[in-house]
Amino acid sequence: MPRFLMASLLGAVFALMAVASVPSYAQVRDLPDFADLVERVGPSVVNIRTTEKQRASGNESSDDDELQEMFRKFFGVPVPQTPAPERAPNPRRNRPGNEEVQRGVGSGFILSADGYVMTNAHVVENATTIYVTLTDKREFKGKLIGADKRTDVALVKIEATGLPRMAIGDSKAIRVGQWVLAIGSPFGLENTVTAGIVSAKSRDTGELLPFIQTDVAVNPGNSGGPLINTRGEVIGINSQILSGTGGSIGISFAIPVDDAMRVVEQLKNGGRVRRGRLGVEIREVSKEVAEAMGIKAQGAAVSRVEPGSPADKAGVLGGDIIVKFDGKAIEKSVDLPRAVGDTKPGTKSVLIVLRKGATKEIPIVVAELEGDNAKKADKVPEPPKPSTANGFGLSVVDLPEERKKQLALQAGVLVESVDGPALNAGLRREDIVLSLNNVDATSAKQFNEQVGKLDPKKQSFVLIRRQDNVFYLSIRPIPPQ
Repeated sequence: MPRFLMASLLGAVFALMAVASVPSYAQVRDLPDFADLVERVGPSVVNIRTTEKQRASGNESSDDDELQEMFRKFFGVPVPQTPAPERAPNPRRNRPGNEEVQRGVGSGFILSADGYVMTNAHVVENATTIYVTLTDKREFKGKLIGADKRTDVALVKIEATGLPRMAIGDSKAIRVGQWVLAIGSPFGLENTVTAGIVSAKSRDTGELLPFIQTDVAVNPGNSGGPLINTRGEVIGINSQILSGTGGSIGISFAIPVDDAMRVVEQLKNGGRVRRGRLGVEIREVSKEVAEAMGIKAQGAAVSRVEPGSPADKAGVLGGDIIVKFDGKAIEKSVDLPRAVGDTKPGTKSVLIVLRKGATKEIPIVVAELEGDNAKKADKVPEPPKPSTANGFGLSVVDLPEERKKQLALQAGVLVESVDGPALNAGLRREDIVLSLNNVDATSAKQFNEQVGKLDPKKQSFVLIRRQDNVFYLSIRPIPPQ
């Protein structure tokens, strides 16, 4: 090949490489710029600080007090390393009795032009006075309209008009990977803006709400502030962080705004949230149990029915697997309390349950959720003499008639000792085996004979009662020697 041609080819290659290494204008142009967005929505975000009355507790002082006072003097916020900056120690312990001291700092955002503000319940919890500061430095005393600890949502009212309100978005429409912003007061530093992406949706960190997970830098003080999409709409309320240091490590959780707005509406109308209840305790249906039953791993397994509850009156039994509530599929156990909680007390609903392999429809009237009821453990009498261990490694005896009446049971055998497969499956001494593969355990002899006929190559399942709880376990017998 002629030298001039070789040189031309090499020049063309180097030119292409140089072009490829330089970002195109389109690439640079597509990088996000949030300046206009922040300028537009920023005035709708507020700083919230609270005070409480502090009684005198002696004249002691500490180095920690001095450090807190110095940090407040220069920066106006608690020491960042404090374990709970939103509930930092009081500047002095030897103040006069009943004097108000700063309790915490948080964030919030304006819902309406007439002064309704949303924040977290934990931001305003136990506050004597709530101060709401706008971006134009105006400060108002806020009135707590209502707070809901279960969802960590609170509604505060300030006496003002013509306020810039935040637009509410649709948290159901968010997509993993989309850009989002947080605006708030981390460590008391007002109007701080951070950005990131949605890391996951429907993250189960609580019973009643599936959270939005992001990698936005959220720190103590951001609580109650808005999580905003690129259209400037609120899609979540920043509520929790996962951290071993008290600061951001890139994992934060926000309450979906759709759920928060339903709570706020009830707080605004009545000052509290009314939720439905069935009166059942539930467990997840494990993959192993589902396979042994020949069903999909879905539903909520009833482990206990509260006496006198709507579920008890409707005929729900321990061991039932609830797969639908009012037409809504219950795919995970947490789906049930969320669906029932969103139902107005007094509503007539329908449960679809799996009971001993058959589907059953149960009409039920939803009651109102109140305080938790204390559970009492059954008094366990001394067990009768043991029988020989079966293929599960279980020694079981007949359940005394007096005990059956006490527990309102029609069947069941008492576990006297546990070994082998039963021990590995999680059974314990003094458990009551109610059934095996949906067949009632009527006596120790009948149960042991049934175990002896099982195929050791196949997984079986037992229904267990342990104190007040009923649940399934999967188990496979030892092959006969």
